[in-house]
Amino acid sequence: MKKILLIAIALATLVANAQTLSYTDQAVLFSTDDYYGTARFTGMGGAFGAVGGDISAVDINPAGLAIFNSTDFTSTLSYRDTKIDASFYNNTIRTNDDYFRFSQIGGVLGVNNIGNSGFKKFSFGFNYNVIKDFNNNFSANGNGGIPTYVDDPFLNFDGDDFNNVYYVNLDNQVFNSYSSGLNDKFTMSFASQYEDFLYLGMTFSFQHINYYQRTQYEEYNNDGFGNTLDAYLNEELSTYGNGFNFGLGAIVKPIENLRLGLSYQSPIWYDLSENSIQYTDPDTGEMYAGDLEIYVSNNRDFYSEYGTRNYYDYSLKTPGKFTGSAAYIFGKSGLISFDYILQDYTNINLSPSSSFIQENEDIRAQLKNTSSFRLGTEWRIRNFSLRGGYSVTDSPYRNAASSEDITSYSFGLGIQFNQFFKLDFAYDNSSYITSYRFVDNPDVDPSQLDYNNNRFTSTLVFNF
Repeated sequence: MKKILLIAIALATLVANAQTLSYTDQAVLFSTDDYYGTARFTGMGGAFGAVGGDISAVDINPAGLAIFNSTDFTSTLSYRDTKIDASFYNNTIRTNDDYFRFSQIGGVLGVNNIGNSGFKKFSFGFNYNVIKDFNNNFSANGNGGIPTYVDDPFLNFDGDDFNNVYYVNLDNQVFNSYSSGLNDKFTMSFASQYEDFLYLGMTFSFQHINYYQRTQYEEYNNDGFGNTLDAYLNEELSTYGNGFNFGLGAIVKPIENLRLGLSYQSPIWYDLSENSIQYTDPDTGEMYAGDLEIYVSNNRDFYSEYGTRNYYDYSLKTPGKFTGSAAYIFGKSGLISFDYILQDYTNINLSPSSSFIQENEDIRAQLKNTSSFRLGTEWRIRNFSLRGGYSVTDSPYRNAASSEDITSYSFGLGIQFNQFFKLDFAYDNSSYITSYRFVDNPDVDPSQLDYNNNRFTSTLVFNF
């Protein structure tokens, strides 16, 4: 009986402190885009739905591929510096990490004047690019006032209530999260120009996800009479798999200098596998997350529950995306562009549906339809191009504050050395505030995470 009761306490603790991302949070993470692309694309804030002429623009509107007037090849490197301020009950810890990666490579082949039809040009493109970089880590430290681990697992339940020890005083809570991995894709694009006013395009993309998260929760308590309890809960989650989606787009020129674009990016259909550390209750068959160790000062032994690897396969459908765009071209001097994006995150779906009834209900209850915008500009001065961009990406969470929207601004510079070769550079900054609940108690506030990302991008462009 003692062993069963002790296991029950430990398992209740494991449930109360699940620290890795929930299925809802994972679904959002795998449905969002960091807008990695060429330096020109990044410098203009990604507002390329009606501009085209850049390989990264096909991720917004594939019709822009037909605007290319030459065969292009591009390769991009990105450097990201991320600061995360984690605040928990009047205590703030800053982590500052940087990441360097190869983020894009692609090319476009254009064929002109085929036959006597009204279709003047056909373009074919291929592109590899990063969708989202999962590398991040943060630490939170503070005192939420309410202990999770109260009972002494060694002295309780021996029939003598007078020697029971309860660690009702919370000294400190510590949470560490480390994540790594990548969401990237390979895209094939096709586009055509009809007469001088219409561009049509289509893409097929193949995505790959490799995500890993490791967390540790520490809690330090005392009973008020010199006895202390130290508890450590460790969790790991690994998710990986592949996906597919398609895109359709059109750009029209009602007048010579004005372009209007409309595009649709289908949902991404992912087949995913995950493995995590879990413990199975031998009596109920239920599974609980993590490895738990509890140390008390008045006993030389320690209490533990160690999980084993659990593997599970499932499918995820992300929300589709509609983008409306407009761009005004000032001849060869410059341009101004604007994109407006609609995406309904309540359309996220996990399957098999019979295994994710509650999770899909949570998605519909917690998420919402979002609207975001991107504004970009470019101006040419001889062999130089100056660029700028600004965007606001709406948070997909229904009860999110405005500070949880991602606000970004960017600057860029392009240098045309000759008709075959140019270099582009860009800097962009994005910031937002979100929350992370690592103590599953409604009376304990979540940690507030203040993200600030600085990204530097350089692209080498060859024209043939």
